[in-house]
Amino acid sequence: MQEPEFTETTSKETTVPDINSQTGTITKLQPPVQSQEEWLKYGEQISSFLATLPEYVGSFFNRYKQPLVSIGLIVGAIVAVKVLLAILDALNDIPLVAPTFELIGIGYSAWFVYRYLLKASTRRELTDEITTLKSQVVGKQA
Repeated sequence: MQEPEFTETTSKETTVPDINSQTGTITKLQPPVQSQEEWLKYGEQISSFLATLPEYVGSFFNRYKQPLVSIGLIVGAIVAVKVLLAILDALNDIPLVAPTFELIGIGYSAWFVYRYLLKASTRRELTDEITTLKSQVVGKQA
């Protein structure tokens, strides 16, 4: 039995070789001929786009300067936190460093409680320091 023939017609714009099933030869289709004018037109469009690109980028940055700076600071803070956490994770893998950090934390906590939280006068001093710091950060006088 012979399979039914299926021939697909293709346009002359394709450059894929066509295999003739009857003779077994490959016929090559000619690539489309684009005129020099079309290439010049594309080149002029690209050239005009590249010529106006610095002006466009400058006006875009001037218009959206504050949001871009804010986004940059947020991304920088995220990267800094990730680097800091990676460094601390690497330090925790070193023997005796993690217990040393725990001892330092316990010692600082004990000093903080002794210095600021045991007496009423030192608690007032701590609240005064906190309100001073808060007013400096917010910018309002309390």
